[in-house]
Amino acid sequence: MRGRIVKGIGGFYYVHCGQAQDGTLGDGELYECRAKGIFRRDNRRPLVGDEVEMDVLDEAKKAGNIRELLPRRSELIRPAVANVDQALVIFAVARPKPNCNLLDRFLIMMAQQGLESIVCFNKSDIDEDGIGEEYIRTYRDCGYRTLGLSAKTGEGIDSLKELLQGKITAVAGPSGVGKSSVINCLQSDVVMETGEISVKIQRGKHTTRHSELIALDRNTYILDTPGFSSLGLFGLEKGKLAAYYPEFSECEKDCRFVGCSHIGERVCGVKEAVAGGSVNRMRYENYCLLYQELDCIQSKGMKPAVHNHKAGKR
Repeated sequence: MRGRIVKGIGGFYYVHCGQAQDGTLGDGELYECRAKGIFRRDNRRPLVGDEVEMDVLDEAKKAGNIRELLPRRSELIRPAVANVDQALVIFAVARPKPNCNLLDRFLIMMAQQGLESIVCFNKSDIDEDGIGEEYIRTYRDCGYRTLGLSAKTGEGIDSLKELLQGKITAVAGPSGVGKSSVINCLQSDVVMETGEISVKIQRGKHTTRHSELIALDRNTYILDTPGFSSLGLFGLEKGKLAAYYPEFSECEKDCRFVGCSHIGERVCGVKEAVAGGSVNRMRYENYCLLYQELDCIQSKGMKPAVHNHKAGKR
């Protein structure tokens, strides 16, 4: 039987059936499996998202044994998961107010791992000032697929489902923005725990405790991951940061110097574009803050963390 690992806990791997070896569809049920010892001897570890071949040991108890890991299209380090196709980065338009510096960090982290991102701003139902459209326009103009959502009213959920169809999508974003509520709108079998927002600090309680693939249909999965409050950029050199701001690429040809930092130079196409309004000032200011952070790290001689992303052809 062929399937996909959707969760791993305490040495057990839970495999969602996809296809039998003859190509027929499985029953879509979950099997609790162990992995063969040969994987440990070969220093190979099954990951959530792996496609596997398994032997059914007890059909009644849905117990099996993983005997083969199929080739991976990709392997992410953070989170540790295989075969992810894209990222869904969720922030709220209010309660809590979006931290766009943190949003840019998420987008950079996903791009570093070879993933394109969908940006969603949830809680449009409480967007009293209509500021959500401004956020959506800002990131859409930068080239990102961007949506406004309301997990409460269902606004935008159908459009999001279309973008997820046939793919494995990693869901990311800080706690409190309604990630679990959005996931609950996308599927019906697994109900994710949701948490209330802390009134004092306007942050959410962490409700996701482990990475888990949730099947929306036989070939569409979403991966929920624990919330983040901050993201470091230790794996990135300051001179390469601009490449993660796609809106800079068109105006960099007007920079006087090759390798322009877009900060202190007098003749800089990016700075001129910011002054003229064709590059968003908030995004540029986030770039400057991140550049200074990376410059500080590198000037102190801190060794960047090794980024071991492996990706094959898709």
